[in-house]
Amino acid sequence: MIRPFYCIKNHNIDYIKLDKGIKRRIPMKRRLLSLIIAVILSVCMLTGCKREEASPKSSAKSTASKTSKTSKVTSANINIFVNNPEYVDAINEYIKEYKKNKPNITVNLKTVQSDYSQLLKMKIKSGDMPDVFTTSAGSEIKEYAKYSYDLTGQPLVKAMTDEVRMNMSYKGKVYGFPIKENVYGLVYNKDLFDKNKIPVPKTLVELEAAAQKLKSKGIQPFSTGYNEFWVFRDVFIHFLDASQPDDVEGLVKSLSSGKAKFETYPLINDNFFKFIDLTVKYGDIKPLETDLSAELADFAMGKAAMIIGQGSWAEADILKINPKIKLGVTGYPVDDKTSNAFIVAGTEQATRIYKDSPALAEVLDLYNWLFTSDYGKKWFSKVAKVMPPINGGDMSKMQIAKEFETSKKENRVGDMYVNYVTDDFHQKFGEIMQGYIAKTFTKEQAVKEIENSFKKTNKEK
Repeated sequence: MIRPFYCIKNHNIDYIKLDKGIKRRIPMKRRLLSLIIAVILSVCMLTGCKREEASPKSSAKSTASKTSKTSKVTSANINIFVNNPEYVDAINEYIKEYKKNKPNITVNLKTVQSDYSQLLKMKIKSGDMPDVFTTSAGSEIKEYAKYSYDLTGQPLVKAMTDEVRMNMSYKGKVYGFPIKENVYGLVYNKDLFDKNKIPVPKTLVELEAAAQKLKSKGIQPFSTGYNEFWVFRDVFIHFLDASQPDDVEGLVKSLSSGKAKFETYPLINDNFFKFIDLTVKYGDIKPLETDLSAELADFAMGKAAMIIGQGSWAEADILKINPKIKLGVTGYPVDDKTSNAFIVAGTEQATRIYKDSPALAEVLDLYNWLFTSDYGKKWFSKVAKVMPPINGGDMSKMQIAKEFETSKKENRVGDMYVNYVTDDFHQKFGEIMQGYIAKTFTKEQAVKEIENSFKKTNKEK
């Protein structure tokens, strides 16, 4: 064993003091040798210190250039700035779990909802970039690509479902990951349909026949929630998708530029309004006064057989009211073709990793772990209570998710049209449709207002 030592100078005689306090005189030749060794050791120590200071950044770059497996960084500060206040507790849970194996990692989590976009832009402008941040998916994937780390090839990307990976991609590269996947479809009460021997409707004719039979049995066919502007968005998505299913983004761009008109596409110009009329006729007495909570309550308690503009996100609240309800989901009937009644799925939000993050290696390890570990596969549904955006995620108690998994094996999955326009457009669209139900607008006037809103959105972008 080499014991620690230090030099003591006493006039012209050099001594080495051992750890037990024993002094020994050193000959002149050995004194010169000791001096040379001391200089070499000092240089090595200084060089080593510099390397240690630079190691987190260099390790991050080298690890990030390959598939991240286990970070070599012994400590790091990760700053997370997101607009998911509803998931604060769930996020803190996975951070807590991750730190069990990485106790030297410090994670600073900040979540805001109001003015998040403006606050993020201020951070970008000032150079105070968080290591992790969120944006909308779709068009904002391109807008923030220059700040986002290219995740293509990372384990977390391989774990994503095809539909959410598409929402995270720009020019073939993946720049974000979702916290959840959403399924948009016509949610119905299985027991009410089975008990009354009503087949699941796939066409508008079948939907009206189902509504008539349910009403004859004393069951309200629809609860609509038309007090909420976003419900109309989540219905319209199906009619627009089916109008040009192979290029939804292209159709939105054509409508936004004014090159395309509703009249060219009968599903959005006519059938969408027929659907709305049908739900009003066989729905709530005062549809514009029915908000989300009333819609879900009527459905959960068996008063209504179907709910409009809802999806996988509503399941937890429905089950809180009635844990025994059996849920089904199908694509919206949009015309007389059963193949067009497909479910839409994906995500409207992306979590990003800042490409120049000083803690890049650790951030990659954190989210690769969340998306691929046994803990992560359960975290989405068990802790966050959302539909997992990954293959192999635990969906054992998620009825709508399991129905979708079965459906997508045989049917097309619709694209997320909502990602190609702004939130301001969705709100204006909902207000126009509320005006249509209130008879403030005729169908023709509503169409013209919506087309103008598309073009206005294009100019603002």
